[in-house]
Amino acid sequence: MEQRIFHGDVNPTDIAEALQAYFNRGNLRAQTIGSGKDLKVQIATRPGAASGGNTALTVMLNKLQDGVSVSISEQAWFGVAASVGQTVLATMMNPWNLLSRLDDLAQDVENMQINEKVWQVIGSVAQAHRSSTQIAERLQRLECNYCGTGNPVGEGSCIACGAPLGSIQPRTCAICGFVVLRGEKNCPSCGKLIPL
Repeated sequence: MEQRIFHGDVNPTDIAEALQAYFNRGNLRAQTIGSGKDLKVQIATRPGAASGGNTALTVMLNKLQDGVSVSISEQAWFGVAASVGQTVLATMMNPWNLLSRLDDLAQDVENMQINEKVWQVIGSVAQAHRSSTQIAERLQRLECNYCGTGNPVGEGSCIACGAPLGSIQPRTCAICGFVVLRGEKNCPSCGKLIPL
């Protein structure tokens, strides 16, 4: 399961509506389950689709204080793999069979890219709402450990007493947007290596 946190003025309904609008076409269908703060968008091939193998995935959207947590389940690949296998076998028996399976092959390739397209749609919605995986604005003030004065994030030393602030600077994972602590080498949310 892949997860990202988008900080800002975006809400689950905005993302769910955009996913439904984008994926509810052709051989795919999308439906939203739930309401309010916790939504699930299921994207799957339509029953009896004319071409390609069956696939499905679920996007979980949870409202947070400063944005939305987005998790995407593992995509079901068995139907796509079976369809590709059928195309390979038919082509091995007679290369001319490939011509009759081009629609299936094109749909299978499109189905394999659903995960990437979901993140593109979500990224577009987040950008339109001025949201990103960067740290939330509410968290962009640091309290000096020595005098308690609030300082802007990125300030090297306290604006009141001059004490160094480097050890308390927050940051987010560049991949998923999870707030990470100093000294953490891997993101606690997605497990990716955090660049220095």
